[in-house]
Amino acid sequence: MTRHEHMDSRGGGFVPGLVSGMAATAKQLVRPPHTAEYPDVAPELPARSRGVIALIDNNCTSCMLCARECPDWCIYIESHKEEVPPTTEGGRTRQRNVLDNFSIDFSLCMYCGICVEVCPFDALFWSPQFEYAETDIRDLLHEKDRLGQWVEEVPAPPELDPAAADAPEVTAANRPTRRGRT
Repeated sequence: MTRHEHMDSRGGGFVPGLVSGMAATAKQLVRPPHTAEYPDVAPELPARSRGVIALIDNNCTSCMLCARECPDWCIYIESHKEEVPPTTEGGRTRQRNVLDNFSIDFSLCMYCGICVEVCPFDALFWSPQFEYAETDIRDLLHEKDRLGQWVEEVPAPPELDPAAADAPEVTAANRPTRRGRT
């Protein structure tokens, strides 16, 4: 079978393929462009989009869960213990952790969100701010002051669905107690 016979057996040839390719190109030429002109026009981000991690340092108890669970080890926490006087007379003094330093190295971070999910005290949140590029990689190590600046940009959580079922914990708490057998 020659080359021309093979092309004819496929139901085409050089000219029909060229014409269909030119038609596809012509269609694209008449469509309006959808180029994002990013620096000049701000993009419309979806709600709750991930940008940078924000910190509410008053909520952080230095439990180190976020740092332990981070697969990149890009979270650095320093704290010290402080004596808390007893709240009632005769009580004993307690100790509590005080956050000294909380840093995230965004040059290492892979933005997986594990730290935000494991924080039991809601100290870490996703901020939609994504414009924090630096010219020097060492400037991507953000301390707690800089992380705290993005908290005001964190959107409020979505409203609860009124048609949703109650959480199992609420259902169990509202269940009447069973009387013991006599």
